[in-house]
Amino acid sequence: MRYYKLLILGLFAGIGCYSNARAQTISKDELVFFTSEWKGERFADGRPKIPDDIIERAKKIGIEEAWTVLKNEGYNNQFEGGWKLVNDTLPVVGRAVTAMFMPSRPDIEKSIKERGLKQGRKGNTNAWPIETLTKGDVYVADGFGKVKGGTLIGDNLGNSIFSKSGNGVIFDGSARDLQGLKEIHGFNAFVRDFDPSYLEEMVLMGLNTPIRIGRAVVLPGDLVISEKEGVLFIPAHLAEKVVATAEFIALRDEFGHAMLKSGRFATGEIDSQWTSQVKDAFMKWLDQNPGKMKMTRAQLDAFMEKRTW
Repeated sequence: MRYYKLLILGLFAGIGCYSNARAQTISKDELVFFTSEWKGERFADGRPKIPDDIIERAKKIGIEEAWTVLKNEGYNNQFEGGWKLVNDTLPVVGRAVTAMFMPSRPDIEKSIKERGLKQGRKGNTNAWPIETLTKGDVYVADGFGKVKGGTLIGDNLGNSIFSKSGNGVIFDGSARDLQGLKEIHGFNAFVRDFDPSYLEEMVLMGLNTPIRIGRAVVLPGDLVISEKEGVLFIPAHLAEKVVATAEFIALRDEFGHAMLKSGRFATGEIDSQWTSQVKDAFMKWLDQNPGKMKMTRAQLDAFMEKRTW
């Protein structure tokens, strides 16, 4: 309830911090409040800045392993499926920039656009979040599932997004110009559908605020990872733990497959609690394959100590 009161105040009373025409619907202090578990570096607007190396490592982990880690931490509302994609084989991974759209009404849209003009903003409100993008960002928009008239981007805005972020988008809405979007090498979009219509009767009501994407909760700065089956939004403060744990699970599974193929251990030995012999073989296998481990040795030792095997 507190958030919605602040949001309304922000829209109509102008609360928030404004710098270089980068308006927000909640203040930096409120953004820090919502992401208070994050203790690392932040962008100037308060959004958590997950390190680039974590983003790169996140591109190689499986969404199922990451989902399991979040589930074990009590985060049960971070996945959403049911998407259509521009490119079925290209994941979208990065830090979330969030936008909340609502059905338009003349008085609200007039006020928002007038204020945006004073702030130096150009074009329709669906272009405004693009102004805030930096490399590695993922534009995540709550378009309330609208398809016809809910086309938040076409190929022009798609090119602009990719030039600023080097990344794709996640829209609980739609997109147009599918063929043109396909021609943007490296770009992908997760949307509800594609439609030839223009955007209409929608207005931006929140920028870098908490939003809902289907059944998932998304905060600015969340780590976005995706595969064809869906999108997972990882809270920034859990990003490193999720990535490292998913990497460990992948290492464990690769080791198990290698041991089974070689016949060194039986299926029951690999799939049940590991004996000291299996543990020792695992550590020797890691020493023989140093390039496979992305986590630090300290992180690995911590996993080895905590696991019950």
